[in-house]
Amino acid sequence: MLSEKQKAAAGQLYDANYDQELINERIVCKDLCFDYNSLRPSDTEARTALLKKLLGKTGNSFLIEQPFYCDYGYNIEIGENFYANVNCTVLDGAKVTFGDNVFIAPDCGFYTAGHPLDAEQRNKGLEYAYPITIGNNVWIGAHCSILPGVTIGDNTVIGAGSVVTKDIPANVVAVGNPCRVLKEIK
Repeated sequence: MLSEKQKAAAGQLYDANYDQELINERIVCKDLCFDYNSLRPSDTEARTALLKKLLGKTGNSFLIEQPFYCDYGYNIEIGENFYANVNCTVLDGAKVTFGDNVFIAPDCGFYTAGHPLDAEQRNKGLEYAYPITIGNNVWIGAHCSILPGVTIGDNTVIGAGSVVTKDIPANVVAVGNPCRVLKEIK
């Protein structure tokens, strides 16, 4: 029988609300986020060390502005030259992978978690988590929401305020709610 954590990793419905293992892991993560967000912005060594402890994988060159929030941390992988501005939220019930040279504007959210449409299942605390993959050289404008299961291709720009519900190919500018390709980048 699979644990709730194993079900989440397999993309199955899992109990995120009442499973003690997942609750404990989120508490550890929330404490680390609290510690990170409480550090002085000038204390770059401590900030870097804490993020390396919190996140599943980092490059050598990265900066995540405070405040930053996530659920587990260990499901987040960031590439080289990664930058996330203030109020970045990553609900990482599934893997969230950011390539190299990714730039994220303020108030963006990456949400692997979703809930069943069926009220009975939802009321039992069940949810699903689908991975998010962001390619290399991607720029995501302010106030964007990236939803479960989305992949954004290399060299793509996502316009401010977009809600990305489906995959976006490489080398395009995409905007809107729902986010759609506006033009190719040549």
